[in-house]
Amino acid sequence: MNDFWIACGHHLLDRDEGGGLRVTDDFLKAYFARPELMPPEDACPVERRLHRELLVDPRQAVGADEIASLADPDARENWQFVLAFRDLLLRHPTLEAAYLASVRSGASDLPPLFVNQLVHVILRNALDGCDDPFVLRAAELFFRIQRVLPHEQAVLLGDEEIVGGRTPTPVLSLMSMLGATTDAVVDVLSEETAAAYWQRSDQFDMALDLTAGGRGPTALAQVMTRWISHLLAVDVMIEPLRALQDEKLTWYVGLDADSTRLGDRLWHGEELDQRSADRVLALFRLTFADANRALDDVSGEPVYLILSMTADQKLRMKPQNLLTGLPVKGLEMAT
Repeated sequence: MNDFWIACGHHLLDRDEGGGLRVTDDFLKAYFARPELMPPEDACPVERRLHRELLVDPRQAVGADEIASLADPDARENWQFVLAFRDLLLRHPTLEAAYLASVRSGASDLPPLFVNQLVHVILRNALDGCDDPFVLRAAELFFRIQRVLPHEQAVLLGDEEIVGGRTPTPVLSLMSMLGATTDAVVDVLSEETAAAYWQRSDQFDMALDLTAGGRGPTALAQVMTRWISHLLAVDVMIEPLRALQDEKLTWYVGLDADSTRLGDRLWHGEELDQRSADRVLALFRLTFADANRALDDVSGEPVYLILSMTADQKLRMKPQNLLTGLPVKGLEMAT
């Protein structure tokens, strides 16, 4: 069995009887050992002591007054964030439960970095045993910002951190024959390159083809299905669509902030101008395996999922919308 996403730290976590991730001291120590929290040479004695003690006992209580006494304001902010994250994990039986509690509360006090890392390791758990690199690459959309890469009529996505440097349009391996030269070179995931994903899964340097009718949208649909099942214990079927024809939008979920705004316009009967319509990258239809799990308002109608890019051709997916936006009654966690 191929391993993947080793850097997310899933091997440092335990699992409960239901398959949920339980926080461990080793997992917490990995956060306290991050470079951002390593006291510099001129750090105050309080910061040095705090860091030293938490590496020994990562669950020890830390008072707000102790953080306030740190001399460096950047250190104070870093410690406030990481301890708030630690306390969130310690308050709940599993990481899945902690994540659900956070997104349901609507609180935005955790930096996106911590939220994305939490999504990353939870998805690693949900996709354990997956042997399809297309599904795993599609799952990266849940926790990594993507940039839409222009190539003829295809919708290609590259990791923003990898391709968004000095040269916003990297050379794709399938474009190299054109003789273009840039700073970044990205392989497009295909049947020919798929085997390389296992060695590169922590590098995020393979592009995903999300063109309608191709393998990318189908793979993303599978990830969303697993995500919902793992966190909500709700079985659904999700199928990609090429376009919205005469479908009635009884219920829709925007998979990013822009999609939510576009969906609101469609909901109110507004026709999208071409520029807005061109920003829609993918559409999906979701149906419940058990119609009784859906709210009565849905009345057996499907739920439509919309995925869009921003005006500057970036994709910032919000996987929490799949958990908080679905018309589900009697929500129960799977873990």
